[in-house]
Amino acid sequence: MPTIDLTAQDFEKTVTAPGITLVDFWADWCGPCKQFSPIYEAASEANSDVTFAKVDTEAEQALAGAAGITAIPTLMAFRDGVLVFAQPGALPAPALDQVLTAVRELDMDKVHAQIAEQAAQGEQAEETA
Repeated sequence: MPTIDLTAQDFEKTVTAPGITLVDFWADWCGPCKQFSPIYEAASEANSDVTFAKVDTEAEQALAGAAGITAIPTLMAFRDGVLVFAQPGALPAPALDQVLTAVRELDMDKVHAQIAEQAAQGEQAEETA
C-alpha cells in the first residue's frame, strides 16, 4: 500500500481508524529522514495490512507541535486509535520490522484496560486534591 501524506485536517481521522497506522514525521532538509524514507517506503509495500503515513513537519508545523515532535525523523505507531509507540531517530529495516511485529502482537484488550485504569487513578487523584 502506498504511503499517504497527512495534514492537520486528516491526521486524527487516520490515526483513530481501526487497525495499525504508522506515521513518519519528517522534513525535506533532514538527512536522517532521507535515509529512512526508502526503508519506510519498502515496509509500506511489504505490509499491506498497515497504513503508512508521513507528516511533513515544515508544511504542518502546528500538527508537529501538537504531536510533541522535538526531533525528526520521529516514528509513531497507532493501533485502533491508541498511540502505542513513539521514537525519534531513523530506524534500520530490521528495527522497523520489530516495531511492526510488536504492534501486531499487542493485546489491545489489556491496553484498553490499562488506559481505563490510568484514567480512573487520575480521577481519584483529582478528587483527593
